[in-house]
Amino acid sequence: MRDILAVLNIIKWGPRRMFRAKTVLLLVLAGSLFMRSAVAISSSKEGQSATDRTDYVGDAKCHTCHREVAQNYQHTPHHLTSQLATIDSVHGSFQNGANSLVINDPAQSAEPGLQFHMESKKDGLFETARSGWGSQVYQRTERIDLVTGSGVRGQTYLFWQGNRLFELPASYWSDGHRWINSPGYIDGTADFSRPVNPACLECHATYIRALSTNPATNRYDRKSLVPGISCESCHGPGANHVQQMRHATTAKDPSILNPAKFSRDMQVDLCAECHNGIQREGLAAAFSYIPGHPLKEYFKQLPSPDVEHPDVHGNQVGLLQRSKCYRSSEQMSCSTCHDVHTTGQSLESYSAKCLSCHNWQSCGMSKEMGNKITNKCIDCHMPVEETNVIVSQTAGQVVHAKMRNHWIKVYADARQPANGAKADHP
Repeated sequence: MRDILAVLNIIKWGPRRMFRAKTVLLLVLAGSLFMRSAVAISSSKEGQSATDRTDYVGDAKCHTCHREVAQNYQHTPHHLTSQLATIDSVHGSFQNGANSLVINDPAQSAEPGLQFHMESKKDGLFETARSGWGSQVYQRTERIDLVTGSGVRGQTYLFWQGNRLFELPASYWSDGHRWINSPGYIDGTADFSRPVNPACLECHATYIRALSTNPATNRYDRKSLVPGISCESCHGPGANHVQQMRHATTAKDPSILNPAKFSRDMQVDLCAECHNGIQREGLAAAFSYIPGHPLKEYFKQLPSPDVEHPDVHGNQVGLLQRSKCYRSSEQMSCSTCHDVHTTGQSLESYSAKCLSCHNWQSCGMSKEMGNKITNKCIDCHMPVEETNVIVSQTAGQVVHAKMRNHWIKVYADARQPANGAKADHP
């Protein structure tokens, strides 16, 4: 199923009442929110199912021998795509004057006031929704328990209610360093009932054990959570590797997976698990995918609209595969340009990748721009664009996320450097 229609009870603020409950059908917007079947991956794949994690040892074991690369990786957007909430991991401000999101000011409207207030206390970080007039104020407070998003573009926050996981209504947006309505929320409401299903977490965490085979569940074993994308997400379970290397007489060990030695298709499939859009149906439980296996064994690709200009969100692999550069090469993959173990790559360094195959003098803009064009390849041929998938409507204003288009080609309207480009995550 491409979409999830969830029946949610949303608090709707009205002009003559403090609040009234209204049930609505809310189309859950995407990232990786797609339905999965409850079929567990077969035991023939490395002898493990999605819930059997006995062969996984955690990043700390990797750090023992791979200290430098592991320390660098800890600062990358992949590793930071989810974290436990602390005053350091939450980028939104808790300082007075910058810790509130006002949706409706009753002094300027007939509607009751609605605002979100963020606080840092001794026992944690909290979001509070307040609405009403005068002394008649409705208030709900929930703890910020989990951060999703590295902060390159923004962060959204989750909270636990027993063993159930929900999304909080206020998010942080890096552009402007501000609080906004979480993308997909109905402006003017305070909704604390939006569930977080396993497919949401699959691309934002290494693992969490669901307590139900229902793919739309939001009940989990809280202690099983491994936040962020860890070493073993790409290199596979490391228990055998650790054991063998303790007694190894050679540096070579076939028990650990090295994506650099995968075929081009398997390298791209590894990235495509999270970077190939949402036009697909799950064939296995979340967290089943094993690097080096064809992604089609885990997902059924669904027909996508044959549009001239596809949306840029979560579709980096699909857009790259449309590119003449990719189709003309047998070796080009995501890692041709990206080193997932490091951060802080400059835009110029990506242009240098282009010039390893292309001569800058052959570009149609070379006569106009001269040699300085050598630093501008991706600004023109991979422009930053707005997505219609991650959209926040906040206090009457619409905010779109911006992402770099991975369909490499000539864009007639993209001759100037794109504002808002993120050098560490193009």
